[in-house]
Amino acid sequence: MDMSLIVALAVVAVIVIVLFKTAVVVPQQNAFVVERLGKFSRKLDAGFHILIPFLERVAYKHTLKEQAVDIAEQICITNDNVQVGVDGVLYMQVLDPARASYGIGDYMFAISQLAQTTLRSEIGKIDLDRTFEERGAINANVVSELDKASDPWGVKVLRYEIKNINPPHDVLSAMEKQMRAEREKRAVVLTSEGVRDAKINEAEGEKQRVIKESEAAKMQQINEAQGEAEAILAVATATAEGLTRVARAVIAQGGAEAMQLRIAEQYIGEFGNLAKSGNTYVVPANLADLTSMMALATDIAKGKRGGDAPPVGQS
Repeated sequence: MDMSLIVALAVVAVIVIVLFKTAVVVPQQNAFVVERLGKFSRKLDAGFHILIPFLERVAYKHTLKEQAVDIAEQICITNDNVQVGVDGVLYMQVLDPARASYGIGDYMFAISQLAQTTLRSEIGKIDLDRTFEERGAINANVVSELDKASDPWGVKVLRYEIKNINPPHDVLSAMEKQMRAEREKRAVVLTSEGVRDAKINEAEGEKQRVIKESEAAKMQQINEAQGEAEAILAVATATAEGLTRVARAVIAQGGAEAMQLRIAEQYIGEFGNLAKSGNTYVVPANLADLTSMMALATDIAKGKRGGDAPPVGQS
């Protein structure tokens, strides 16, 4: 009885061990590579699987998730012979577990080493000043080269990112001085451009002021000329109108006598003014001939009324 129990327990133990060796549970986003008698048999996806006891075994286990690999800092020499320390991070993913198992011994180590050598090659093609602004191009070139090399290994390189670029301290000091000088240069240029623009604006304003003043003076002269012309025209019109009315009044009834009286009054008044203006004066020869002057004016008026004026010197 005791012997049979021991045998039963041994059988159970063997069965448990066999089940443990042959029953495989593959987690999500993982893949197992199974070998049968040392040769590749198949790939196990996520789920529960049973292997053939003593013939099959799980040889490799791979994760299908995207993996981030830190690329250690290394010394690179730029095109202008400056040593810089560059590190980065690499993102990759296993697409074919079989090729990742048998295509290379350690694809992680191989890709990280290849990333370092490719990065050194890319940094050596450009100058130090361009390494900071050409990060995108460097990353793209590294990814392109790594993807070509890792394709036979069943691994896809998704992207590569440079984390730090560390030049030597003396180079950093020189770069800081250069940037400071560049900023001061930009400040001087901006100041000079501001002064230039201010002077241009002032000159443009002075020009506009002179133009406006000249236009105002021109309009003033035009207006004054038009005013003087209108004034002369108005005086001439008024004079002509006055003469016309005087002529009409003279040829009317009683006009001649009124004209004689008016002439006599003006004659006597002007002569009186002449006597007041000084101690010495010239007396006309026909001063006493007031009657003849009035008669001449009457004859002119009568001739005007009759349509023909008598000739001068005739009565």
